[in-house]
Amino acid sequence: MTKLAVFASGTGSNYDAIVAATKDGTIDATVSLLVCDKPKAKVVEKAEKNGTPMFVFDPKQYKNKAMFEAKIVEVLQTEQIDWIVLAGYMRLIGETLLHSFEGKIINIHPSLLPAFPGLDAIGQAFDAGVKVSGVTVHYVDAGMDTGKIIAQQAVNITEDMTREELQQAIQQVEHQLYPATVQKLITRGE
Repeated sequence: MTKLAVFASGTGSNYDAIVAATKDGTIDATVSLLVCDKPKAKVVEKAEKNGTPMFVFDPKQYKNKAMFEAKIVEVLQTEQIDWIVLAGYMRLIGETLLHSFEGKIINIHPSLLPAFPGLDAIGQAFDAGVKVSGVTVHYVDAGMDTGKIIAQQAVNITEDMTREELQQAIQQVEHQLYPATVQKLITRGE
C-alpha cells in the first residue's frame, strides 16, 4: 500500500482531511508519518490521537536547512514513504528533500496560482477585491508556489463575503480537492 507523509506546521485541517480519506477509502494509502517543524502545533495532538507516527523537530536545533532535511530524508526512507503531502507546512522545501523525493512532493495552496503565492493568500485575494479565488494543488519545486499545477478549483467571492467566510469556503474545497488529487496521483502511479 502507498505510504504518505503529511508535513504540517499548524492546526492540521488538511491533515485531518487526508487521514479521513485514507480511512474511508477515498485515498488508497496510509498516512504513515506526520512531519512537523512546530513541536506545539495542534496537528501534533491530532496525530497522537490518530496514532500516526511522527517526526517533530525544532529547526533551531540544527545548523542549517540541509541538516534537518537530511534527518527528515533519513526518517522518510526508514518509513518507506512514497509521497510527501504538504498540508500547511510553512517552510520552503530545500534541495536535500527535493533531490531525494523528486516528483513526489505536492502542496495545496489557497489561491488560483500563479495569483497570490506565498503567505496569507486568502488575505491577499480578499484585499485585492478579486471576484474569484480558489485552491491549487501543485508539485513542489525550489520556488515559492511555483511548481507545475496538478489541479485547481475556483471559489467565487461575493460582495458581502467576509474574510472568514472566504477562508471557510476555500477550506471546504481544499478538503475535497486534495484527497481526490492525491488518489489520482496514486492511481496513475506517478
